[in-house]
Amino acid sequence: MQAIIKTNMGDMTFTLYDEVAPKTVENFATHAKNGYYDGLIFHRIIKDFMIQGGDPTGTGMGGESIWGRSFEDEFSIDARNYYGALSMANSGPNTNGSQFFVVQAKDVPSNLISQMKQIGAQGGFPDEVVGTYEQKGGTPWLDFHHTVFGMLTDGADVLDDIANVRTGMNDKPLHDVVIETIEIID
Repeated sequence: MQAIIKTNMGDMTFTLYDEVAPKTVENFATHAKNGYYDGLIFHRIIKDFMIQGGDPTGTGMGGESIWGRSFEDEFSIDARNYYGALSMANSGPNTNGSQFFVVQAKDVPSNLISQMKQIGAQGGFPDEVVGTYEQKGGTPWLDFHHTVFGMLTDGADVLDDIANVRTGMNDKPLHDVVIETIEIID
Protein backbone atom coordinates (compact mmCIF):
# COMPACT_ATOMS: atom_id res chain seq x y z
CA MET A 1 0.00 0.00 0.00
CA GLN A 2 1.21 3.50 -0.83
CA ALA A 3 0.29 7.02 0.23
CA ILE A 4 0.95 10.15 -1.80
CA ILE A 5 0.88 13.25 0.38
CA LYS A 6 0.11 16.07 -2.04
CA THR A 7 1.12 19.47 -0.70
CA ASN A 8 1.23 23.02 -2.04
CA MET A 9 5.01 22.49 -2.29
CA GLY A 10 4.93 19.16 -4.14
CA ASP A 11 4.21 15.47 -3.59
CA MET A 12 5.81 12.88 -1.31
CA THR A 13 5.19 9.15 -1.85
CA PHE A 14 5.41 6.62 0.97
CA THR A 15 5.25 2.85 1.21
CA LEU A 16 2.94 2.05 4.12
CA TYR A 17 3.86 -0.74 6.55
CA ASP A 18 0.44 -2.37 6.83
CA GLU A 19 1.97 -5.68 8.01
CA VAL A 20 4.11 -4.07 10.72
CA ALA A 21 1.60 -1.45 11.93
CA PRO A 22 -1.84 -2.57 10.66
CA LYS A 23 -3.97 -0.50 13.03
CA THR A 24 -1.90 2.66 12.45
CA VAL A 25 -2.04 2.23 8.66
CA GLU A 26 -5.80 1.59 8.85
CA ASN A 27 -6.26 4.81 10.84
CA PHE A 28 -4.09 6.91 8.49
CA ALA A 29 -5.50 5.41 5.27
CA THR A 30 -9.13 5.73 6.40
CA HIS A 31 -8.59 9.36 7.42
CA ALA A 32 -6.91 10.01 4.06
CA LYS A 33 -9.70 8.37 2.05
CA ASN A 34 -12.36 10.26 4.03
CA GLY A 35 -10.64 13.60 3.32
CA TYR A 36 -9.81 14.23 7.00
CA TYR A 37 -6.34 15.53 6.15
CA ASP A 38 -7.41 17.62 3.13
CA GLY A 39 -6.51 21.27 3.62
CA LEU A 40 -4.63 20.76 6.91
CA ILE A 41 -1.22 22.32 7.42
CA PHE A 42 2.13 21.06 8.58
CA HIS A 43 1.87 22.97 11.86
CA ARG A 44 5.34 22.16 13.22
CA ILE A 45 8.51 22.13 11.15
CA ILE A 46 12.00 21.75 12.58
CA LYS A 47 14.80 21.64 10.00
CA ASP A 48 17.11 18.64 10.40
CA PHE A 49 14.48 16.93 12.59
CA MET A 50 10.94 16.52 11.21
CA ILE A 51 7.78 18.01 9.70
CA GLN A 52 4.50 17.39 11.57
CA GLY A 53 0.87 17.56 10.45
CA GLY A 54 -2.49 15.86 10.78
CA ASP A 55 -4.07 18.20 13.35
CA PRO A 56 -7.38 19.79 12.23
CA THR A 57 -6.82 22.67 14.68
CA GLY A 58 -3.36 23.45 13.26
CA THR A 59 -2.01 23.84 16.80
CA GLY A 60 -0.56 20.43 17.63
CA MET A 61 -3.24 19.97 20.29
CA GLY A 62 -6.06 18.41 18.24
CA GLY A 63 -7.10 15.46 16.15
CA GLU A 64 -8.45 12.03 16.87
CA SER A 65 -8.27 8.53 15.48
CA ILE A 66 -10.97 6.97 13.31
CA TRP A 67 -12.16 5.23 16.48
CA GLY A 68 -12.67 8.52 18.35
CA ARG A 69 -10.12 7.63 21.03
CA SER A 70 -6.38 7.10 21.38
CA PHE A 71 -5.01 3.79 20.19
CA GLU A 72 -1.99 1.69 21.10
CA ASP A 73 1.53 1.91 19.72
CA GLU A 74 2.72 -0.69 17.21
CA PHE A 75 6.49 -0.98 17.49
CA SER A 76 8.66 -3.24 15.37
CA ILE A 77 12.35 -3.99 15.32
CA ASP A 78 12.03 -3.64 11.51
CA ALA A 79 10.44 -0.16 11.45
CA ARG A 80 12.83 2.60 12.52
CA ASN A 81 12.85 6.39 12.45
CA TYR A 82 15.31 6.66 9.56
CA TYR A 83 15.33 9.75 7.33
CA GLY A 84 11.98 9.69 5.49
CA ALA A 85 10.12 7.62 8.09
CA LEU A 86 6.40 8.32 8.44
CA SER A 87 5.63 8.10 12.17
CA MET A 88 2.81 8.83 14.57
CA ALA A 89 3.05 11.90 16.79
CA ASN A 90 1.83 11.29 20.31
CA SER A 91 1.83 12.67 23.84
CA GLY A 92 3.13 9.50 25.48
CA PRO A 93 2.63 5.74 25.29
CA ASN A 94 -0.51 4.56 23.48
CA THR A 95 -1.85 8.06 22.74
CA ASN A 96 -2.00 7.91 18.93
CA GLY A 97 -4.69 9.97 17.19
CA SER A 98 -4.40 11.63 13.77
CA GLN A 99 -1.12 13.54 13.95
CA PHE A 100 1.92 12.25 12.12
CA PHE A 101 5.42 13.39 11.23
CA VAL A 102 8.06 12.71 8.61
CA VAL A 103 11.66 12.40 9.83
CA GLN A 104 13.93 14.88 8.04
CA ALA A 105 17.18 14.48 10.02
CA LYS A 106 19.89 13.59 7.49
CA ASP A 107 22.59 12.86 10.06
CA VAL A 108 22.83 11.10 13.39
CA PRO A 109 25.46 12.61 15.72
CA SER A 110 28.62 10.47 15.85
CA ASN A 111 28.48 10.19 19.64
CA LEU A 112 24.99 8.71 19.35
CA ILE A 113 26.19 6.25 16.67
CA SER A 114 28.95 5.20 19.08
CA GLN A 115 26.42 4.69 21.89
CA MET A 116 24.20 2.60 19.60
CA LYS A 117 27.18 0.42 18.66
CA GLN A 118 27.96 -0.10 22.36
CA ILE A 119 24.34 -0.97 23.16
CA GLY A 120 24.33 -3.46 20.30
CA ALA A 121 21.72 -5.95 19.17
CA GLN A 122 20.59 -6.95 22.66
CA GLY A 123 19.73 -3.28 23.31
CA GLY A 124 17.75 -2.96 20.08
CA PHE A 125 20.49 -1.67 17.78
CA PRO A 126 21.91 -4.48 15.63
CA ASP A 127 24.82 -3.59 13.32
CA GLU A 128 22.51 -3.39 10.30
CA VAL A 129 20.30 -0.79 12.00
CA VAL A 130 23.28 1.28 13.16
CA GLY A 131 24.72 1.12 9.64
CA THR A 132 21.46 2.35 8.12
CA TYR A 133 21.29 5.24 10.60
CA GLU A 134 24.91 6.12 9.72
CA GLN A 135 24.09 6.02 6.00
CA LYS A 136 20.58 7.54 5.82
CA GLY A 137 20.29 9.61 8.99
CA GLY A 138 17.25 9.73 11.22
CA THR A 139 16.13 10.03 14.83
CA PRO A 140 17.01 6.77 16.64
CA TRP A 141 15.99 8.26 20.02
CA LEU A 142 12.37 8.12 18.77
CA ASP A 143 12.48 4.36 18.10
CA PHE A 144 9.98 2.50 20.29
CA HIS A 145 8.40 5.81 21.32
CA HIS A 146 6.64 6.64 18.04
CA THR A 147 5.04 4.09 15.70
CA VAL A 148 6.77 4.04 12.31
CA PHE A 149 4.17 3.11 9.71
CA GLY A 150 5.72 4.09 6.39
CA MET A 151 8.83 5.16 4.50
CA LEU A 152 9.42 7.87 1.91
CA THR A 153 10.09 6.39 -1.53
CA ASP A 154 9.82 9.53 -3.68
CA GLY A 155 9.86 13.24 -2.95
CA ALA A 156 12.90 13.72 -0.70
CA ASP A 157 13.44 17.08 -2.40
CA VAL A 158 9.91 18.12 -1.35
CA LEU A 159 10.54 16.95 2.24
CA ASP A 160 13.75 18.99 2.37
CA ASP A 161 12.09 22.05 0.79
CA ILE A 162 9.31 21.92 3.39
CA ALA A 163 11.87 21.52 6.19
CA ASN A 164 13.62 24.67 4.95
CA VAL A 165 10.63 27.02 5.23
CA ARG A 166 10.89 29.91 7.66
CA THR A 167 9.15 29.30 10.96
CA GLY A 168 8.04 31.43 13.88
CA MET A 169 6.70 30.70 17.34
CA ASN A 170 6.23 27.02 18.22
CA ASP A 171 8.08 26.05 15.00
CA LYS A 172 4.98 26.99 12.96
CA PRO A 173 5.70 28.03 9.35
CA LEU A 174 5.29 31.73 8.59
CA HIS A 175 3.49 30.72 5.38
CA ASP A 176 1.19 27.69 5.42
CA VAL A 177 2.48 24.42 4.04
CA VAL A 178 -0.81 22.76 3.11
CA ILE A 179 -1.68 19.08 2.75
CA GLU A 180 -3.97 19.36 -0.26
CA THR A 181 -4.92 15.69 -0.12
CA ILE A 182 -3.48 12.26 0.64
CA GLU A 183 -4.06 9.63 -2.02
CA ILE A 184 -4.01 5.99 -0.93
CA ILE A 185 -3.04 3.33 -3.49
CA ASP A 186 -3.98 -0.19 -2.38
